Amino acid sequence: MRNLTDNKIALALFAGVTLVGALSACSSPATSSTDSGSTDTTAPDAAATGTEYADGTYTESGDYTSPNGPEKVDVTLTLASDTITDVTVVGYGENPNSIQFQGEFIDGIAAEVVGKNIDELSVDKVAGSSLTSGGFNNAVDAIKADALAQ
Repeated sequence: MRNLTDNKIALALFAGVTLVGALSACSSPATSSTDSGSTDTTAPDAAATGTEYADGTYTESGDYTSPNGPEKVDVTLTLASDTITDVTVVGYGENPNSIQFQGEFIDGIAAEVVGKNIDELSVDKVAGSSLTSGGFNNAVDAIKADALAQ
């Protein structure tokens, strides 16, 4: 009869083999050489080919709902080569809780987004404020549309 230690070892080995198999499926595609010696690759992404969004400063509003009702923040982003170089958020909270959470979000957002590619943003929670991020993300989506239209 097998003891508990043997079962744990077997389970650990099985998990390791499964992980290796899963990771190998995530590897990047291999390139192939043609007779002329050139290499075929997949199409380069926007980051490799240059700026997708027009450089500049953009401002949009983002709405969200808190337990106290509808809320709004104005977001101003400065973009350079698809990278956020500056951010300003203005909150319009009317009750003490909204004012507090928007203020905490505003105080911490720059550390979360400055220096990051705008396409990689997905702000979830900043300084304890999770609802304000919904308005921020809505404004960022509108800014992306504005920057593409330039």
